Amino acid sequence: MTYAIIIITLLALFIFTNYNGRIRRLEREIAELKRKINEDVFYKRPDTVRQPPETAETTAIQETPVSSSPGPADDKQHPKQDEDRLSPAFEFLKQNALTIIGIFTLVLGIGYFVKYALDKNWIGETSRVGIGVLAGTGIIGLGHFLRKNYAVFASIITGGGIAVLYFTITIAFREYHLFSQMSAFGIICFITLICILISSFYNSETLNVFSLSGGFLAPLMISSGENNYLFLFSYLTILNIGMLAIAFLKNWKRAGWISFLFTTVYLAYWTAEHAEMRSVYFYIITYLVFYLFALRDYNKNNLLLPYDILMLVLINFTSITGLVYLFETLRYEPVVIFPVIFALVNLSLLYREYARRKFEIPYSVFAGIAVSLFTAAVALQFKTHLITSLWAIESTLMLFIWKRTQLNIFKRCFYILFPLVIMAQLITWTGYIDTKNLAVVFNPVFLTSAVTVTATFVNLILLRKLEDFKDEKTGLFKNMFAVVSYGVIYIALLLEIVYHLSEKPWIVIFSTAMLYSLFFIFIILLFRRKLELNKILEVILLYIFFVLIIINTLISGSGIISDCLSGKLPFAYYPAYLLYWIPFAVIMASLLAKSDFFKIKLSYWAVLLTFTVAVSGELYHIYIMSRAGHFSDMAPLTKHFSLLYLPIIWAVLASLFLYKGLKSGTAEYNKAGFVLISLMIFKLYAYDVWEMDNVSRIIAFIMLGIILLLSSFLFQRVKKIIRNMVERKEENTDPGNTFP
Repeated sequence: MTYAIIIITLLALFIFTNYNGRIRRLEREIAELKRKINEDVFYKRPDTVRQPPETAETTAIQETPVSSSPGPADDKQHPKQDEDRLSPAFEFLKQNALTIIGIFTLVLGIGYFVKYALDKNWIGETSRVGIGVLAGTGIIGLGHFLRKNYAVFASIITGGGIAVLYFTITIAFREYHLFSQMSAFGIICFITLICILISSFYNSETLNVFSLSGGFLAPLMISSGENNYLFLFSYLTILNIGMLAIAFLKNWKRAGWISFLFTTVYLAYWTAEHAEMRSVYFYIITYLVFYLFALRDYNKNNLLLPYDILMLVLINFTSITGLVYLFETLRYEPVVIFPVIFALVNLSLLYREYARRKFEIPYSVFAGIAVSLFTAAVALQFKTHLITSLWAIESTLMLFIWKRTQLNIFKRCFYILFPLVIMAQLITWTGYIDTKNLAVVFNPVFLTSAVTVTATFVNLILLRKLEDFKDEKTGLFKNMFAVVSYGVIYIALLLEIVYHLSEKPWIVIFSTAMLYSLFFIFIILLFRRKLELNKILEVILLYIFFVLIIINTLISGSGIISDCLSGKLPFAYYPAYLLYWIPFAVIMASLLAKSDFFKIKLSYWAVLLTFTVAVSGELYHIYIMSRAGHFSDMAPLTKHFSLLYLPIIWAVLASLFLYKGLKSGTAEYNKAGFVLISLMIFKLYAYDVWEMDNVSRIIAFIMLGIILLLSSFLFQRVKKIIRNMVERKEENTDPGNTFP
């Protein structure tokens, strides 16, 4: 078995050397061909090659500093440039997939070989660790040998060797107990330091990422379950300061993001498990380190690249989240001290931009962050829920930065963050169920809802002004976002109202909710032009409004009258219930005349049905209130109203509809009038006449006959007037009818 492995290894090396020589010859031939082609293009046929004109955009691109290696923060600061940020990563994976798979397979192969040797008891524990160290060192040596001609390949190979060393020391500590915890930690730190030096020497950012990742994973590798907080975060601080130095010296940005991710996770976990006042110092140090990291290009070239802006936003809000959580858990005051301090830091940078009279992207970013932090301070001072408030403010900040910079990274962040805000707000609303005796308005649940509502409303305004949302392709998202936003605002206020009315009779809660809903829709429709409400959404809201009017009239009005007559409610509730006529009258008088609602024929029927139900219902309510002295009087009075007065009301309304139809020339009014008359006549002959006494029957028939005759006379009169107007118009337009 051993001889076979040696033979296969030698054969592989021979094949590799042979093909490596051939590949190098092919590379030289391709380079020579490229040179000849370039000479032919630029010297032999100059008329076929045209240099692109130099523009301001190309000049800006040439003047923009380029980092020594590709990274997430290497995007140029051009608002109109829409690059695919993930394409470099996919290109890297496509070109190096086999290498990554190969080194992973090699590490697994070594592991399985060691396991096989252990199962056979070929080697002892110390020898096993020695083999792992030798294997890792050998792989690193191979990467060193290949680094000149295959830089990326060598970096991945070396990273695999580093991984072997890390896992070898970890196993030696955890499984074999060959080292003490401090010794194992010291060895891992030494490996990390060596790897960082190697990455700097090779000028390899990829290898630096491997090294830092191993350094941050080291505490987990040698953890024994003991809580040594001071040592852990002192070590992390040293790593972060080292990262910052490398970022300034080498302009490597991936290392900063790796460090930020690990540090945030460590701090968040420790803060949640062991809230200690000493953590504040490490939060402040972390804030300063990563703020300096984010402002690196800004200090050098007065530029804020997309991922630098994102780092500024994240480090502000993650630090505030942790620090405020610590203060609230430990019951320290004031909790707003850190948002205010961080806001002042950004305000100083804003003043610097203002003093230079440079009102560009950095100015907008610092202004947005400062305002957001002051807003968060106000929200937290009123004891709002931490996560929901900060996420809501942060989502608005992301949208504001997207609007100012047109960088798609912030659009994606907003798309991710806003649904999280909605979910967090849904969880916050459960506080109405779990909490008793909340103050009116000034309670944590509603104040948090107020922050979310304000942020959502600002989002609607910002989205309305974004160029990206003025074409038809993004109309669906814009409409969905508008519906969700209005829904959040509606539910936030409704839940607060219902919570404080929960002790009242159900009809009070129901009628108040209906009244609030009608006014809410009315306000949206009233300001529909300012809000740039979609036409379809406007029509849907009008239909919902009319349905709510019908439900409110049939249920709320009758229920309030019943409770008033029963003594459960004072009669003052009825005038309050009638307030719904304010939005109803305004919409009927003005809004319908200026909208596209009547382009749909069904809309006429919706309006006329609502008007008929509302008028009939309120006349019924007035009749009952004026005649009934007790709840027991309602049933006979209701029957009497239905038999005697309701047909008369419908006849009058039908006449009005017919008159409106003849005057406007709209057939739907005429149809509605005839349908109402038919319904009234059917009701009269099918039910009413059999329930009336003789006197009431005579009065009903006489009055109904008079109303029908008057309606018929009115119909004929209007018809004749219209015919005369048409004939006169035709005479005036006759070309033969001239005057000298």
